Amino acid sequence: MKSSETHPWSVGDVAARFDLPTNVLRHWESVGLLHPERDAAGRRRYGEEEVVRVAIIRRSKAAGMTLEQIAVLLDDGSAGRHAVLHEHLADLDRRMDDMRRSREMTEHALRCRAHDILACPNFRAGVDDVLAAM
Repeated sequence: MKSSETHPWSVGDVAARFDLPTNVLRHWESVGLLHPERDAAGRRRYGEEEVVRVAIIRRSKAAGMTLEQIAVLLDDGSAGRHAVLHEHLADLDRRMDDMRRSREMTEHALRCRAHDILACPNFRAGVDDVLAAM
């Protein structure tokens, strides 16, 4: 028995479950990320596998992946999957490093007694890497 026959959720049910507008699910279907079955009246019916795909898409988007990268991730025949995943891991590492630096700068600003944090050399050190890249 197909999973969609076991748990046939409507587009509205899935949208509500993931707090998404229905048009987002329709868009993801139009770009090939989702493939819900249709009932006799032509209405979308999401089985468990499609609901899992929605969860993967949500998590991947939250982590900064593009829809194109997610499509490669979900394509079981994609030869480029490892390259996309390595690229994404490198991006995550860069962003995590940026967040760590931002956290350190914010913590310093909370502790800093200077009225003008821009004049504080220790605070300014938190953006030296950004200034150096200019």
